[in-house]
Amino acid sequence: MRPLTFLLTLALANAASLAEKISSATAGFTGTVSIFAKNLDTGATFALRPDDRVRTASTIKLPILCATFQAVQEGRLKWTGLTTLREPDKVSGSGILGEFSDGVKIPLVDLAHLMIVVSDNTATNLVLDQVTADYVNDYLDKLGLKGTRSMRKVLGDGANLKPPSGYSKAGLDPANKKYGLGSSTPHEMVTLLERIEKGEIVSAEASKEIIKILKRQRDNNGIARRMGDFVVANKAGALDHLRSDVGIVYTKTSRIAMAITCEDVPKVDWTSDNEGLLLIAKIAEIVVAELK
Repeated sequence: MRPLTFLLTLALANAASLAEKISSATAGFTGTVSIFAKNLDTGATFALRPDDRVRTASTIKLPILCATFQAVQEGRLKWTGLTTLREPDKVSGSGILGEFSDGVKIPLVDLAHLMIVVSDNTATNLVLDQVTADYVNDYLDKLGLKGTRSMRKVLGDGANLKPPSGYSKAGLDPANKKYGLGSSTPHEMVTLLERIEKGEIVSAEASKEIIKILKRQRDNNGIARRMGDFVVANKAGALDHLRSDVGIVYTKTSRIAMAITCEDVPKVDWTSDNEGLLLIAKIAEIVVAELK
């Protein structure tokens, strides 16, 4: 058996190597990078500004999904409950409901899946109409995730914005206006991912279903970009000057949860080669190689 001092020295050396590689990867980026990553099997972690509150963009849809499962568990909502899609409900940006006919009735379960799988903004708002952002935040309080807040409904993209609506109490606080749709920290997002993976969010069955939904989402330009045949369960978010991704990478030997935000991306670029996306992909590749 190797002596404890040797193992400790080896762990410290690996941590230093990971920090150096991340520093090198982010050296040319003029914005701010926030990271928290954890190997859920060994407990090994890496952190860079892990407790800084950041804008979530669409990654807040994961906490909204978890709260929706909780509301159904409590009997407040039913997955089969129907919502009538109206033209005024439709918001621009990601998703497909903008192509649906006015008057179509959609069950809550489908809205929740669309909210994650294709990051549908209209579906998100229709979910929030039922769950409410305040309920989401109350649920997050029970989980101890007090830095993660749902602020309001989605306005749409910059080309066609709707008036802001659906504010939570947190969203009405002037101090939170800068966060837009939501706020979180890398540390809290990984904590949420870890609890989902452990079957601790709502129930073991609900947690398993949440992971299945995350594995089906279609934005693979960040964490999943360089993962080869590794399975990834994640949710991405994007704003003009921000890219974010939170998820779990399932390697052959371990499960690595991570949350990465690149803020102040200098150029507005909505292609898959956005500087922030490329950096998230590079960071994720390094983290998986070093923490696995």
